[in-house]
Amino acid sequence: MTGQAKAGRPNQLLRNLNSKIASIPMILTALVIFLGGTAWTVFYSFTNSKLLPRLSFVGFDQYKRLWAAPRWIVSIENLAVYGVLSLIFSLVIGFVLAALMDQKIRFENTFRTIFLYPFALSFIVTGLVWQWVLNPEFGVQSVIRSLGWSSFTFDPLYTPSIVIYGILIAALWQGTGLVMCLMLAGLRGIDEDIWKAARVDGIPMWKTYLFIVIPMMRPVFITTLVIIASGIVKVYDLVVAQTSGGPGIASEVPAKYVYDYMFQAQNLGQGFAASTMMLITVAIIIVPWAYLEFGGRKRA
Repeated sequence: MTGQAKAGRPNQLLRNLNSKIASIPMILTALVIFLGGTAWTVFYSFTNSKLLPRLSFVGFDQYKRLWAAPRWIVSIENLAVYGVLSLIFSLVIGFVLAALMDQKIRFENTFRTIFLYPFALSFIVTGLVWQWVLNPEFGVQSVIRSLGWSSFTFDPLYTPSIVIYGILIAALWQGTGLVMCLMLAGLRGIDEDIWKAARVDGIPMWKTYLFIVIPMMRPVFITTLVIIASGIVKVYDLVVAQTSGGPGIASEVPAKYVYDYMFQAQNLGQGFAASTMMLITVAIIIVPWAYLEFGGRKRA
């Protein structure tokens, strides 16, 4: 009887065979293009490749040169400042806007479209628009001075010490709308009975958000955090469109450093080393997220 049951049971490998066959191209793409390309980049980062890849191993020399380069140090410092402030302001502004939108205001669809519209623009367009807005000759500074405040100065893109903040303004203008929509979706998923119970118990609105709603939106916050962080690591278009890394090297970022060394300086080895460091940064972001999302679910 047991043998007949085993004979009648379908082989696990043959279950959902059509779906498995259909997934083969995706699996091959992931293995060959993503994993293969990553391994290829890391491998050649230990070589002295210039215009073309070549098997001339130099050990960790490329990484030593990388961390000894002032331009790379500046790009890392800029990325740290830009990243921390972008995370904080994107989450705070996005959540506040979502909380206001969740009050069933009039013309909600109109406001939601207005806030989300900048995200539909490319980073190049956003960068050029804010380059004009922050231009001291005909931007915000010029407008304010024309109103009578002749001593007003606001030219972040032309001041090395604060140029990264000018880029941050453009990034927040473009990305905050997406964060707002993600947060709004999370808020709309909160059971209405929870809000009613909080009102009955006399809990202030800010305490309801801080101690009840936000903890319940943990998956939304984690997902939003990963989306923002991945965009921070690869920021490139905004910098090129607004400042091209200037003044001097004041607004350099790692992605621009990689591009310049690989395609302009014709130093593939140095570009690969910088790319590998960016890969490590992405892994530092993705691994904790995967653990929190999937590891926590398995324990539950």
